Amino acid sequence: MNRYWLLLGIAGLCEIGWVSGLKNSTTVWEWTLTIIGVILSFLGLIYSTRTLPVGTTYAVFTGIGAAGTVLAESIFYNVPFDVSKLVLIVIMIIGIAGLKMSTTATVQEVEK
Repeated sequence: MNRYWLLLGIAGLCEIGWVSGLKNSTTVWEWTLTIIGVILSFLGLIYSTRTLPVGTTYAVFTGIGAAGTVLAESIFYNVPFDVSKLVLIVIMIIGIAGLKMSTTATVQEVEK
């Protein structure tokens, strides 16, 4: 796995944090962390799309965010989690993995 995919994964994790922060932030400190999460998440996405295929990159980014947010809600905020949510998350992950595996474009370095 190259550094751009790793960066995209980190950006997706930041997305989970800021999406949860939008709903649950109540203090200035929590809102500050939410804003930092938004900035880091989109900077990671933007930097990754400079070298990776945009469609695949965006699908992976939103998939990490969507699946992670559903899981984080259940773990940290006691939102009910049932088998149907799990099945749908697995289907989404399979689809995103298939999209990534079917992408044959090579990574191109960005001129600095």
